[in-house]
Amino acid sequence: MVKWIVVAVVLFALVVLALAVRPVVARLPRLRRAAVALQDRQAEAEALRVSAEALQERAEALQGQVTVTQQRLEVIKAKRGH
Repeated sequence: MVKWIVVAVVLFALVVLALAVRPVVARLPRLRRAAVALQDRQAEAEALRVSAEALQERAEALQGQVTVTQQRLEVIKAKRGH
């Protein structure tokens, strides 16, 4: 008699466990797609970061050229007497 009660309790626990796990398992494909989408976004963000760094370097180089051009312009103006 005790044996059947133990078996019934174990089976009941397994059924409850299966019912609890079922929704999670049902969501796994959506979670996987979401994870893949997040990885794609991360790759895009990394590419944008690299582009932004290159653009920053280019802007700094242009700023240097602007400074040199302004200095040359000041020298030219000074030679003309303005």
